[in-house]
Amino acid sequence: MTDQATNVAAASLETTPAAPHRGPLRRAWDWYLEGHPVIVTGLAIFLGLVIGGVVIILTTPTVLHAWSNFFSDPWNAIKVSFDSVGAAYRAMFTGSIVDPSAFWHAVTTGQGWTGGSSVLTPMSETLTYATPLVIASIGVGIGFQTGVFNIGANGQAIMGGIVGTYVGSMIHVPMAIHLPLTLLAGILGGIIAGLIPGFLKAYTGAHEVIVTIMLNYVIVYFLTFVLLSTALEAPGSADGVSRTLDASAQLPPIFGASSGLRVNYGLVVAIVVVIFAKWFLERSTMGFDFRVTGANPRAARTAGINNKLILILCFVVSGGLAGLAGVTQVSGVNHYIDTNFLVGSAGIGFTAITVSLLGQNKPIGIVWGSLLFAALSVGGRQMQAQTGIPYDLATVIQAVVVLLVASPVLIKEVFRLRGAKTSGIQLATKGWSS
Repeated sequence: MTDQATNVAAASLETTPAAPHRGPLRRAWDWYLEGHPVIVTGLAIFLGLVIGGVVIILTTPTVLHAWSNFFSDPWNAIKVSFDSVGAAYRAMFTGSIVDPSAFWHAVTTGQGWTGGSSVLTPMSETLTYATPLVIASIGVGIGFQTGVFNIGANGQAIMGGIVGTYVGSMIHVPMAIHLPLTLLAGILGGIIAGLIPGFLKAYTGAHEVIVTIMLNYVIVYFLTFVLLSTALEAPGSADGVSRTLDASAQLPPIFGASSGLRVNYGLVVAIVVVIFAKWFLERSTMGFDFRVTGANPRAARTAGINNKLILILCFVVSGGLAGLAGVTQVSGVNHYIDTNFLVGSAGIGFTAITVSLLGQNKPIGIVWGSLLFAALSVGGRQMQAQTGIPYDLATVIQAVVVLLVASPVLIKEVFRLRGAKTSGIQLATKGWSS
């Protein structure tokens, strides 16, 4: 009987078809079809660039003129369209990352690495723009993961700049003390601005979106007040300009002042913030409480987590990072503040909301999202200078990319993916009516 069972089992093994062997190309294709978040984001960026190219074609007079003569010379219309789009994106790339020809010239001759027209200037400008954006976006992302909509990051960044400028310009101590003290003052300014909506949310139920939006206006007017009516105003000035930070409170350029490159040690601060955020969210007990509260507040209360305390602590962390972003901008780039500091289109706190969503509220994703936005913004200025195409096109591409990343189902349908996973934006937008 045992021999008969053994024979039956052996026969069944012989008749069972072996799993087909899949080569590396097949496995890569399957990975693509599964709609990994990296694939979805990459396709969203590609589609955003395509739509941007269409906008260029529809808004460039020379291209439109060529298309008006399409039936008499169709190839010229197509050529002019590709040339116009190619020139725009080439200018954007060389203006934000590197000019390949200039880079090769610098490598072969050893010249052009420093100075105002350094081959490293585009990347330096991109990193300079991205540095405070990374810090502020991570603060917003931590809030989103906790279910908190910190729309007041820009006001908190302004407050961090105000307090940091006060310490950096009114106190005179050695750099070893002054620079850390200035950065800590910026963090404290952001925390102060964050605690207001935090306490109101925790103890009165006031919706943080409304409170933080209105608080942004309050802080902007407070900025005007301190620059026109306090000792922070530069002596002899009536233009709403602050005192200049002492050299001991400034983040120095990484490659030295003589290099002509503006990228500064704020980049190191941003790297430290990314490492801290990744550890905090994935390894710390408090970070776990933050994420549980954001995913299911009722389950968090059942598990013994104090939701009110978590809300307040979330605003402390988020506001503190926003304040650090503001003082990093002052200490590393501006060295003073004025009434337009981070106001309007320069408000990194508002851009941080978009970047955080683009990076799915994860530190590494936020880094890539910040670099993308920085490259589009810095490259957009170069594109306008070289081709005459409006800088606003870069903003259009940014908006389209975020819209597409926020709609993975749309990307799935357009590119025929099997299982594009939903992004962390769903978690971030949970609870608007709460």
